[in-house]
Amino acid sequence: MWQGFGIVPWCCLAVAKHGWGMGRRNAFWFALPAVASLGLFLLYPFLDVLRFSTWDWSGLSEPRGVGLENYRDILRDPDFYNSLRITLVFGVMTLVPFVLLSVLLALALDGQPYERPIKALLFLPGLVTLGGAAVAWYTLFSPEYGALASLIPVPRWDQSPFWALVLIMLFTIWRHIGYGVLVVSARLKAIPKALLEAAAVDGATPAQSFRFITLPLLRPAITFLVVIGTVLTLQGYTAVFLLTRGGPFGGTEVLGYYLYKTGFEAGRLGYAAALTVIILLLTLAFALAQARLLREER
Repeated sequence: MWQGFGIVPWCCLAVAKHGWGMGRRNAFWFALPAVASLGLFLLYPFLDVLRFSTWDWSGLSEPRGVGLENYRDILRDPDFYNSLRITLVFGVMTLVPFVLLSVLLALALDGQPYERPIKALLFLPGLVTLGGAAVAWYTLFSPEYGALASLIPVPRWDQSPFWALVLIMLFTIWRHIGYGVLVVSARLKAIPKALLEAAAVDGATPAQSFRFITLPLLRPAITFLVVIGTVLTLQGYTAVFLLTRGGPFGGTEVLGYYLYKTGFEAGRLGYAAALTVIILLLTLAFALAQARLLREER
């Protein structure tokens, strides 16, 4: 009766309001463990790093407050700018082929009968432990006694900063290319086939269909890969530590390794904490700028 006239009884409104309040309270309690974990393991350590960055501290001595002096020293430190330059060069060298290969391989494998086995093989390096993978690469590519050196000439990457950076780039792409292909492939399969068929009926060539249909619809996946790749390259450390130790002649001393060397080899933990904050700000700035640029191109 009430529904026929479009009138809802006040008791129904009260029950609905009460149920909404109960739902919000239940959602809060369900989310509380996750929020508490984030606060405990992410927010609290970050606040501690901010506190450490205002200290002159070796980890063993009594900390002495120095305010923003560590940040001023970093901005005047030529080693920091050299490390930043190497990191940016490494990022460009790695990011461009990583994204291009991810897109090209995903396009080449799409719809093929061997698509799944090839994707599994590409993803396999990411499942190997990083230490084991680095040892395998060092054994394979060592210019002196590597297995590959007995078959073909291997550049002396242990004496050339450029070839050492190329080795780190190839290792990084090898470990992550499977993930990039999966991201692009998932987006590729979400593109309606009807759009491509309609374009073909209208006389569009495969190149035109890719340029005006496939590529614009792949842009969210490409944006994601660019942002993730930027974060990985700016914060990269492990591959450099295991393969080159920043050498030769400091040619692979990326920001992550410079942070490790300053904090744990030179014993300047307060300075390293300030460097951590700067690397975090640089990562956020680059990621946000790239995401905004790619969004504006749409």
